[in-house]
This record gives sequence, C-alpha cells and structure tokens, in this order.
Amino acid sequence: MNTADLGLPVAVPSTALFTDQYELTMLQAALRSGTADRRSVFEVFARRLPEGRRYGVVAGTGRVLDAVENFRFDETILGFLRERGILDEPTLKWLADFRFRGDIWGYPEGEVYFPGSPIMRVEGTFAEAVLLETVILSILNHDSAVAAAASRMAVAAGDRPLMEMGARRTHELSAVAAARAAYVGGFHTTSDLAAGFRYNIPTVGTSAHAFTLLHDTERDAFTAQVDTLGSGTTLLVDTFDVTEAVRTAVEVAGPGLGAVRIDSGDLLLIAHRVRQQLDELGAEKTKIVVTSDLDEYAIASLAAAPVDAYGVGTQLVTGSGHPTCSMVYKLVARAESDAPGAPLRPVAKKSMGAKTSIGGRKWAARRLDGDGIAEAEVVGTGPVPAELADRQLQVPLVSAGDVVAREPLDAARDRHIAARAQLPLSATQLSRGEAVLPTEYV
Repeated sequence: MNTADLGLPVAVPSTALFTDQYELTMLQAALRSGTADRRSVFEVFARRLPEGRRYGVVAGTGRVLDAVENFRFDETILGFLRERGILDEPTLKWLADFRFRGDIWGYPEGEVYFPGSPIMRVEGTFAEAVLLETVILSILNHDSAVAAAASRMAVAAGDRPLMEMGARRTHELSAVAAARAAYVGGFHTTSDLAAGFRYNIPTVGTSAHAFTLLHDTERDAFTAQVDTLGSGTTLLVDTFDVTEAVRTAVEVAGPGLGAVRIDSGDLLLIAHRVRQQLDELGAEKTKIVVTSDLDEYAIASLAAAPVDAYGVGTQLVTGSGHPTCSMVYKLVARAESDAPGAPLRPVAKKSMGAKTSIGGRKWAARRLDGDGIAEAEVVGTGPVPAELADRQLQVPLVSAGDVVAREPLDAARDRHIAARAQLPLSATQLSRGEAVLPTEYV
C-alpha cells in the first residue's frame, strides 16, 4: 500500500530521466530508419543467481508500475535534452506526447525466480519499450537483491521479528526502496519514517547511545525515556556495563520493561547472561533485541540464544554481499516487418562466452512433484503443456498502457512466504550451493 491508498499527498516526479542516454539515441535513430514502430518484445531475466544463492526473490514490481506510469517528458526535461544537444527536434516532439501504451507481463511481486526465468516481459513498439530498460532494471536489480537477503535472514530468524535499520548505510532514496523490499522479503518493521509514510510499513525506534551519553548518568537517561515512552519501551544497555545497565533498567521501568537492546560484544554470550539476569530480577517477560552488523549467518548463529528480535542494517541494504541481481533487459522478438499485424520473429544475442540469450516470447511455469513441492522451473516459447497450464507464473501488470496489477504490499509479502514454502527444503540452507530448482527449456 502506498500513501495514495491512504489519501495522503505524494509528489509524483517524472521518471523519464532515470535512464541512460543511449536509450534516447537509439530511439532517435529508429525514428529516422522507420523501425521505431516495429512491434517488439523485451524480457527481463538473470542468467545466473548471485554466487551461493539458492533462489531469487522478485521485488520492486509495484515501484516499476509507478515508474512506467510517471515516465513523461515535460517541458523542463525536453528543455534539458534540447540544451545539451542530445536529441533532434523531431525526436523531442515525439517524446512530448510519449506515454507507454503497450503491455507488461511478469512474475508477481514476492514470487521466487531462477536462472533464465522471464521475470518481466515488455511488449509494444520498439520506441516505447526500449525507453523503459534502464529504469526497470534499476528498480528490479536493487529491490530483488535486498529482498533476497531479507528472505535469507527471515529463514534464519524463524519466528523472531526482524527490524530493518539500514537507512544510514545507503542513499536516502535507496533506503526507502530497501525498506520496502525488506518488508516483501519477510521483515516486520523499519526505522525509516519515509518508508513508513510512503508504503505504510510499521515503524520502530527508541534511542541511541548518544541519548545515554547526553545525560549525567545512565539512570537519568533511562528515567527520561521511560517517563516519555512508557515502561514498554526498549532500553539500550551496552553503553557502559551491561550487567549494571540491566539492573538499572529494571529498577527504573519495573518488571514490565518492554525490552533491552544489545548492540555490541559477544551477542550469544551476553544474551544468555542478560536473560538470566532479567529472570532473576522478575522481568521474565522483558524481551531481548540484538543489533550490531548482523547478517543471515550471524542471525542463524543466534538461533539457540534467548533473543526475541533482530535489527539489521548494513548487510540488508547492501544485499548481504550481493547488491545487484545482474538482471538484463533483452530484445527477444520483433515483428518481421513494419506491416501492421506482422508476425513476431525470435531474435537473440549470440555473443562469445556467457552473454548469450534465448530468443522468442516466453512463458514460464513451475512444475510440482506429487507432494506439491516445486521440482523445476519450466520455460518455453511454444504451446504451454496442458499439465502446466494452471502453473503459469506470469500475470498481466500493464494492459494497453494501463496498470492492472495494483496490490497492497502485504499481498506481495504473503506471496513470498507461500512461494518459499513450496520450494525444496534445501532452499533454506545458508550453505553455498546451486539454484535449488533447475530451469528446463521446452
């Protein structure tokens, strides 16, 4: 859900310059050659998953829909392109009336994907489809990388809540997108208020070490926070001596203290000691929150610790070592001629090495075994086999230029949980390995 759904005002800037210059120069050349209106099919896919990942997560679809809808060339943008001499006047005139009027199909947000999965398919004239390449890849590569990291962390955390806290570790706009993608991948809350405002994600936050250091004593800091936020607040207990801080925290807030947060040190050891101390002080229901540069491996190592929630920042917003998914946007089919209704011809790049692609407008389906567990990602260009007809993955996102797939963010989050649960159990292993499902081309 975005703020438009909540009736809140949101500035909607054009996304037309979120692109590479060569998208526009290709447009100009195609207009001159008479091929700009030739019907074309582009597909987004990844040739491989990031090293060690067993599955990918589709995230950012909702943001792509916003970007396509707002891809407009107003007078200010056209003036910039004219002043720089990037385009000629006929092309600028064409852009002045631009609105994407084609169709977009894709995996719904939150779905998992594998090497070669046609995650998104953009159909229209070459001119209108080629313009969307950069902005679509920018969104999907970033958001899907964060969502994949979030999903792994959610698996490692089990039933324990996860808080996204990475705003200070990335660009301010990327932070909002990362919080959204993390929520799709399984996180529960964010510290970023812009993400809470824009996407209605629950927000959290209490105090940092600076608040404790501001006061003359730790007791004074705890008293001020409890007086302001209530005894259910979370007190940060590792500014000085953890044992003394926990004792003071319970004395100030009482046994109804909401939680204590540990942000440094040997988290496994300290968590056990703090849990024992809290119980001895009668604060059996006080929760323990840990932060401090966590990733999925650190979270997994704390599975046996008495930890109630995790806060994750740097590793989450940087994709836990894989900040991009290396998705590409390739022309896979185009009309055989400029004639209206001309049939599509498959086309494909035939480069040396690993940068080849497979031509043809593709469908995708996921084959299940007898127990309802996924066993293969099936991709084809011909008729869909009858047994896979109800297992197709692509859904309409944009039809004749109109967005047809708006949905609340929680729908994408729930979809991911369901899709991940349908994968083989080995998908949730954090050990390095190949994609958990093979991709079969038919």
